Amino acid sequence: MSHTSQSSAVDGPGTTPPGPHSVVVAGAGPTGLLLAGDLAAAGVDVVVVEKRPEGISNLTRAFGVHARTLELLDARGLADELVATGQVIRELRLFGAIPFDIGALPSRFPFLLVTPQYEVEKLLLRRALENGAVIRYGTEVLGLSQDDGGVTVRVRDAAGGTALRARYLVGADGTRSAVRQALGLPFPGKVVIRSVALADVKFTERPSLVVQVHGTGDAFGFIAPFGDGYWRVGGWDRAHRGEPDDSPVAFEELRSLIERAFGSDFGMHDPRWISRFHSDERQVPRYRVGRVLLAGDSAHQHSPAGGQGMNTGLQDAVNLGWKLAAVLGGWASDALLDTYHSERHPIGRAVLRSSGLNLRLAMAHNPLEIALRTVRKLVVTHVRPVTRQAVGEITGIGHSYPAARGAHPLVGRRAPDLELEGGRLYEALREGRFVLVLPPDGESGAPAGPDTAGRRGRLVLARRADGVDAAREAVLVRPDGYYAWAGAADGPSIEAGIAPWVG
Repeated sequence: MSHTSQSSAVDGPGTTPPGPHSVVVAGAGPTGLLLAGDLAAAGVDVVVVEKRPEGISNLTRAFGVHARTLELLDARGLADELVATGQVIRELRLFGAIPFDIGALPSRFPFLLVTPQYEVEKLLLRRALENGAVIRYGTEVLGLSQDDGGVTVRVRDAAGGTALRARYLVGADGTRSAVRQALGLPFPGKVVIRSVALADVKFTERPSLVVQVHGTGDAFGFIAPFGDGYWRVGGWDRAHRGEPDDSPVAFEELRSLIERAFGSDFGMHDPRWISRFHSDERQVPRYRVGRVLLAGDSAHQHSPAGGQGMNTGLQDAVNLGWKLAAVLGGWASDALLDTYHSERHPIGRAVLRSSGLNLRLAMAHNPLEIALRTVRKLVVTHVRPVTRQAVGEITGIGHSYPAARGAHPLVGRRAPDLELEGGRLYEALREGRFVLVLPPDGESGAPAGPDTAGRRGRLVLARRADGVDAAREAVLVRPDGYYAWAGAADGPSIEAGIAPWVG
């Protein structure tokens, strides 16, 4: 399969664009790069178009990679390498007092990794290119049209007007998504916090190694350690709401904000960069319109509290990638893509709700808000189910997908990293296929029949390590690490359970 076809200039309305590619992805941020890497690894012809020129860094506001995202990167062989780039944090401390202990998570990664977004992008870009994805920098989306056969994407690059033709288009091109705008979709929501000063600095005093979010009076701030001597700091003043994002930030302004929010500026000095941004809470009503899908910041924007924005986008990509590959591979119907919206839209909405609550409580200043924050502290600290839910929401470990009525209780839930004979579940998932996990003993239960060989391209057979647990059921794990089916480990039951998923 060629990955090098080039688009010709558009001469007029009658011009037929070259191609088609299987998928065009707009946006070479973390979401777009992860999706492109997954598609390319599955043998899908994918091209990424990115407005930024090659080598121009994406200004990094994201700095935290949560446990669920690390698990999914582990399923791509990238997690351990990424962990080596940053600082492991086992506690989040919100509002100056509420501790979110993530050190006891039931995960191989019971922590938050603080690392710059560009470290994530670097690994994802390398993987995408190694698997054959094409990245076209300096290429801006101008518009699109779609029909029963595919999507025509009008773009502009250094050579002028160009068109690309694809079976599907994914808009992962950020908060000002040209793809979303071309679809004419609304992006309802509001600005929740304006003129946040942001920088990476060094401290003379060393705070405890936790991520802290706190507010007092009119000042709000957060700090997070990168592990290389620099700390990410951000501050906001309730009285300063009107400065545009490109308004310069004086270092003294940020230093004063941090001192007011935390009672100390920790001797901050030597900023390596400093900027200003605002935060919206928005979500598009539909993640799919025909052959066009939206992912990441193109589909949802969240407050910075909890550091969930980039993580939610990466998990969008993981959900969408295997579904596109299955449809393009001819072993799933186009209707499978509808489940992308039905599964991911509620997650985006839940993240909006939880991160928004955390932000508002952090910025509490009137007596009622402060009282609510005190109640939240008591509940989260002392009511274990609420604690588990809150930690599960922030880390992504607690999210699950809807299951059909009468389905096994495991269906739709996150699959933990089961110990298998000869390895781990998330190592088996690196092949990008479904994994059928059989009990540690007894009959294999492996599906038999004339189509078994054909399924081997879609299915990995594995067995639990002996003595790991007493489960005697078989489970089918989706390529994105969620349970698709669970049931009796006999041939007929397995055949009936896996057929809707792997043909």
